[in-house]
Amino acid sequence: MTRYRLAPMSPLIRGLTLALFGIPLAFLALPFAASAPPPLAGVGLAVLALFAAIWIWWRPTCFELSSEALRIVFPGRSRLVPLGDVSGCRLLTGEAFKQEFGRAMRVGAGGLWGGFGWLWTQKGGFVDFYVSRTDGFVLVERRGARHLLITPEQPEALAEQLRATIADRREIPETSRSGR
Repeated sequence: MTRYRLAPMSPLIRGLTLALFGIPLAFLALPFAASAPPPLAGVGLAVLALFAAIWIWWRPTCFELSSEALRIVFPGRSRLVPLGDVSGCRLLTGEAFKQEFGRAMRVGAGGLWGGFGWLWTQKGGFVDFYVSRTDGFVLVERRGARHLLITPEQPEALAEQLRATIADRREIPETSRSGR
């Protein structure tokens, strides 16, 4: 199994993340600075709890590739994408993604450490996505399921290994893989 860390945030996403952290901090500081009602501190704590939930359940830490699956690892869970469902993968720039899929709208968490959840795209419908950058994408194409858009730290290496693993799987009969 090979592990690929989530790519570092692009400058745009890093700036947006820092700006978003001002929201709960403002709610926490306001009661002290302006004799505001204490419930505002509760709002700040609730927003921080939401940020923690995004970190634990929506933002992956890495992608693990084995001969059977691509595993998306989060601090509080993991998600398996069986390689039998994968028809291919390719590298995309941000511009190439826009040209192929058109405009996109996020459904899920976005702006805070990246974008995670679903993208509704103008030309391609929904795409699952776990990105921390605005470029350097790996598009994992799936049969009968939403495509997956990710930003590993080493996109070329992951794409190359994934393509090789898919090719190896096609050469080995299914009964040999399952041990029958």
